[in-house]
Amino acid sequence: MATIQEQWERFYRWGPFGLLSLATFLALLIRELVMSPGEQRTAAPLILTAVALQIFHVAEKIPGHIYYWTRTVLAFALSWLNPFYSVYAVLGYFDAPRYLTRRWARAGTFATAVTLAGAQAGGLPPESPGHVAAFGGLLALNSGLVFVIGGMADREAEQARVQEETIAELERTNARLEQALAENAALQAQLIVQAREAGVSDERRRLAAEIHDTIAQGLTGIIAQLQAAEDGEHVRRATDLARESLREARRSVRNLAPTHLEHDSLPEALKKITDGKAHLTVTGTAEPLHDELEAALLRIAQEAVANATRHAHAERIGVTLSYMDDEVTLDIRDDGRGFTRPTRGFGLTAMRERAERVAGTLEIESEPGRGTAVSARVPLIRHG
Repeated sequence: MATIQEQWERFYRWGPFGLLSLATFLALLIRELVMSPGEQRTAAPLILTAVALQIFHVAEKIPGHIYYWTRTVLAFALSWLNPFYSVYAVLGYFDAPRYLTRRWARAGTFATAVTLAGAQAGGLPPESPGHVAAFGGLLALNSGLVFVIGGMADREAEQARVQEETIAELERTNARLEQALAENAALQAQLIVQAREAGVSDERRRLAAEIHDTIAQGLTGIIAQLQAAEDGEHVRRATDLARESLREARRSVRNLAPTHLEHDSLPEALKKITDGKAHLTVTGTAEPLHDELEAALLRIAQEAVANATRHAHAERIGVTLSYMDDEVTLDIRDDGRGFTRPTRGFGLTAMRERAERVAGTLEIESEPGRGTAVSARVPLIRHG
């Protein structure tokens, strides 16, 4: 269904054709006001000019103000010949504000009022004192109507302007609110990551100190005591076992943080752990991320690639790291066996927990015989 605005647009384009046709029909039909042959010969080119003018207007070949004033002159001339053409002239009341500036629109509607008053008084020009008086009264009446209608139109335009400004202000307010919400969400994600990083870092330091001060120190003392004891097969075995346990303890301390990220960026670290195992693709502009984010993504990639090679026996593995405006995604896809229900050994719960610890998400899709897709999304929080 067409809107009111669309209906008015159709009226401005095609209404003048209909009103001109109706006025001509009435002028030729009503005998008391029928035009003489001379008047008809004068009216014919005016009517053809009016039709041509409207065709040019519909085709948008003529400026609006030229169209309006030319049509007003033609309507005045036709109403002079026959008052029924005031039906055509009345258009000047409707579209003056559309084609003219505010000041000239008043002049255009006044010219239309003069035309209509003359037609209502019995034709133009006035021929007698009574005719002049009737013309003057009707002109005053039409001018008053123009003033009232113009005032109503001005008030309506002012209300529309205020409404448009209110809507625009609401839109700007909504835009600012959406921006503030987005900034708050990013800040919240950053605070979550920083808070968790502080807790994880404290726990790592505590574990490292505890391992160093207890297990490692104890193993070092055992080795020293065993070396001082008499040589024997059991002693040698105990010494070797203690040394191996010490190496494992020290390795555990080192592994509390990803060593690949100590000197390499995240894309470089991913390239090293996937070299010969998977094809790595990096999209977007790579930039340093918060340490916890990079560590989480690296561990997820390590676990997913290990699953694909060790459990799924995949022949092709693709790893895609994508930097976007407000988030970073890591996608690992393989063509391996797939699964319906993962086993505990797959470490999928650990990967999901790593993503959630840094305010991210992890999604896993897999079907038997169709491979597996792991997708991790984390907020883009730059290294601070």
